[in-house]
Amino acid sequence: MFRLSNRSLLAAALHLAMSGPGWGAHAVAQFGEPKYPASFEHFEYINPDAPKNGKLNLSVVSQNSSFDKYNPFTLKGKVAPGLLELVFETLTVYSLDEPNTQYGLLADDIQVAPDFGSATFHINPKARFSNGDPVTASDVKYSFDTLISRKASPKFKSYFAEIRQLSVVDDNTVRFEFTRKGRDLSFVAGSLPVFSPKWGNKPNGEKTPFDQLRLEPPIASGAYTMTPSASAQNVTYRRNPDYWGKDIPVRRGALNFDKVVYKLYKDSDTQVAAMRAGDFDFFNETRMRYWCCQFIGKRFDNGELIKQEFEHHNPSAMNGYVLNMRRERFKDVRVREAISYAYDWQWLNHKILDDEFDRQDSYFAHSPLQAKGLPSEAELKLLEPYRAELDPAVFGPQIEQATTKPPSSLRKNMARALELLAEAGWHNTDGVLRNGKGEPFEIEVPGGRGNMLLDAFFLNLQKLGMVLIPRPTDAVADRARMKNFDYDFASVSFREARNPAAELWRNFNSADADVSGSENVIGVKSRVVDELIRKLYETNTQEEQETVAHALDRVLMHGYYVLPWRYLSHHYLIYNQRLQRPKTLPLYYGAYEWVINAWWDGSGNGQPSNPEK
Repeated sequence: MFRLSNRSLLAAALHLAMSGPGWGAHAVAQFGEPKYPASFEHFEYINPDAPKNGKLNLSVVSQNSSFDKYNPFTLKGKVAPGLLELVFETLTVYSLDEPNTQYGLLADDIQVAPDFGSATFHINPKARFSNGDPVTASDVKYSFDTLISRKASPKFKSYFAEIRQLSVVDDNTVRFEFTRKGRDLSFVAGSLPVFSPKWGNKPNGEKTPFDQLRLEPPIASGAYTMTPSASAQNVTYRRNPDYWGKDIPVRRGALNFDKVVYKLYKDSDTQVAAMRAGDFDFFNETRMRYWCCQFIGKRFDNGELIKQEFEHHNPSAMNGYVLNMRRERFKDVRVREAISYAYDWQWLNHKILDDEFDRQDSYFAHSPLQAKGLPSEAELKLLEPYRAELDPAVFGPQIEQATTKPPSSLRKNMARALELLAEAGWHNTDGVLRNGKGEPFEIEVPGGRGNMLLDAFFLNLQKLGMVLIPRPTDAVADRARMKNFDYDFASVSFREARNPAAELWRNFNSADADVSGSENVIGVKSRVVDELIRKLYETNTQEEQETVAHALDRVLMHGYYVLPWRYLSHHYLIYNQRLQRPKTLPLYYGAYEWVINAWWDGSGNGQPSNPEK
């Protein structure tokens, strides 16, 4: 096993004593120590004695209900679902009951440099690809070099952009060197998917170029391999009986189904009807009008299908609606704030969403990173150098979003909106909101009438005097327009992340505001936001991370860059009664990763179908 030199070990020990980073040959925590020691046998939210049998039927909505490739890393084509979850493996995996700790999967030893400028991973000698070949350091380098090349989707090069280089140290050891020193970067390196250079080799010795791989079965190290599909509407994975990792701690008791089948449906209504008919086994619903009223019938009445809520502690990524700040009329923060007063969340949640949602009120909602109340002394100290560039309100209480709960009302909110618009130079004099030049306030919005989530909001905007211009929706055209920032109003969903700095940088850094195709779709250019996100990267303790996140949250929320929508603190699951699960729930988990990794088929084993229900 690869180890650091005595001198490096001494330096690391001194660094640990001073700053206490999460070190461990088997695992790395962003802050503090890993929960599970090197001797751990399995995760607590896993049943190590779960039987390995049966089949799990899942579903996916896909345009034309088909796919045309088995390569999830290239840009063109429609990839079969489930590949990344079942076939490919990474150097490390997260535990689901810690905020941010990685444990070795393909790697059995992780060493992070004392200055966080590099990380070294030793590959488990037992690791094997599905063809029986050992996984080596050169395979890891091949995977990295391929993914950052033009043969793969550009998103991988962007994701791994802060890895300066990957070097092969020996047959089983690789070293990642980073462009900056950051605690988060070993997690980026650990998330590298690994595959064999032999993927695409033909019997005659020729090799299919990586970007042309379509239906050639992947050669990877995961617990499942692909089974030839009779059509492009279903894809089947079979558990590899020779899977190399079945007894390592991070896999013991996991991935228990003999077969996992994905069934593709052309739209959500067809998918819901198929669930009611028992055509697949598990579904995670986020639309309350479906949850309350569509999942009914004899299979629910007789207990074959079960509806159940499961609590989670996932931090909620920001989602909602944005205005393009590249348009002159949306640059004034008072305009964006005024528009927020026209959004009646309470009415929408009660009338349309059955009061099941909480409103997103932070860029770090449902987590300790969310700012609340008045800023602390540490937050004020952090914000003080930027006072001249910030709204004074940032230094006061965190904003409370417009509400129509008494004593507030929509009427009061609309009056406040008109006041803000007037301050910004827009006045409603003839039923139309106009500026000093007489130009009407126009907003191009997607679609026409009939959007139950937005119709009431659009009506309120018209009452303010704004002129709404409906734009026909077309998926291909809309993607192209967003890539070129040719829009007025759009919905956004930021990606959920355990390391939020990287995601927020992609969404807000000033350098990308005018780069076509970047994720700064809003067009934010703020030195303060840039510097606070950089500080979030550089935090060394949980307390410091929370202070920086709170300050950043205040700045972003007071910027009214996003009109927030909602989040759920529970998973709303429908599942077949034959499926069983461990008694202990994880804390931070996606519904589908949980069922794939931790559940099992309980039919025919003499046990009750779900003793923990």
